[in-house]
Amino acid sequence: MKIGQIGNGGWGKLILRDLLALGAEVHVAATSQATCDRSIAAGATSACIGLDGLPEVDGYVVVTPITRHFEVIKALIPSGKPIFCEKPVTADPAEMEVILKQAGERVFSMDKWRYHPGILKLAELARSGALGEVVAVSTYRLGLAKTPPDTNVVWHLAPHDLSIALEILGDLPMLKSANGIRASRKMESLSAVLQTGGEGVQVTLDVSSAHPVVRRSVIVIGTTGTAGLAASYDDHITVKRQGADAEKIPIGTEMPLLAELRAFLSHLDGGPAPKSSARDAGLIVRRLSEIQSMAGFS
Repeated sequence: MKIGQIGNGGWGKLILRDLLALGAEVHVAATSQATCDRSIAAGATSACIGLDGLPEVDGYVVVTPITRHFEVIKALIPSGKPIFCEKPVTADPAEMEVILKQAGERVFSMDKWRYHPGILKLAELARSGALGEVVAVSTYRLGLAKTPPDTNVVWHLAPHDLSIALEILGDLPMLKSANGIRASRKMESLSAVLQTGGEGVQVTLDVSSAHPVVRRSVIVIGTTGTAGLAASYDDHITVKRQGADAEKIPIGTEMPLLAELRAFLSHLDGGPAPKSSARDAGLIVRRLSEIQSMAGFS
């Protein structure tokens, strides 16, 4: 399978590594000769500056800064090939509408948490009724994160949590409230609540690039039990049902990035589409835009 990878920075290096591990032939388009040289040294078949030097490929993986996603996708649409873009696909709902209209069936978002074994198990429990009726999903993404210079905590961290809620619930409620704190350009915190009506499932998310203690956790609360993933690399989730002791349920430990790239390669070979369609990505972009405005980060 031949892949055109657009961008190869800090995260792109991990994507290149995993694409190669999955047996793909990778051709990198970068913005500097140094990045091209590094890509070849890492195992890319070819590397060029700009898109014009890319050979014919089966699909594209876009891993540029967020502010370049739209221009890159627009340039790739005429190829007719599937496009797997790092989250979020764009930071502008109007740009997302253009993508949906022009190539919505061929553009997918790289929401790796929708492939995390712990999130998949929580979704299974939530949808099976094993926890009763789900009343709340809470996510925590806290730490001293390095926010890219072209974005903020809303677009850098919160997409993960909205994709988690989407995987567990199958939809995203409406935005109810959002509060932001900006201590400095690199130290921001956000709390948001999503809920449709007064009786719907409540989704709460807390994200921060200014928290001294790292926390990556997800909790699902139901009428008869609760379940949670305590940390990103845990090999189990914990379930507590009414009248019973807490139970640790083992989960797989495969890295979500590898799993989502495998799903994309399988799709290029005739398999099902990756989890986050352009429509899913559009829903997340709309909610993020609403959160940014309400939280005062716009």
